[in-house]
Amino acid sequence: MNWDIAEGNWKQFKGKVKSQWGKLTDDQLDVIAGKRIELAGRIQEAYGITKDEAEQQIEQFEKLNEDSTRTPDKLP
Repeated sequence: MNWDIAEGNWKQFKGKVKSQWGKLTDDQLDVIAGKRIELAGRIQEAYGITKDEAEQQIEQFEKLNEDSTRTPDKLP
């Protein structure tokens, strides 16, 4: 998953994040703004889990959403 693309398209992408981690508020999502490290920290806080657990959840989320943030193939 390309977090640069997620960050650039955050307004469209944050709906997917909100549906995955419903405890995150709109204000928190605005602060996260597509930054993976910030997302992990907010998940930890909201759900009372460890950093490793948050990272595992994000990795699963990335796998499910890799098509949404894949860099388009370059044409010859």
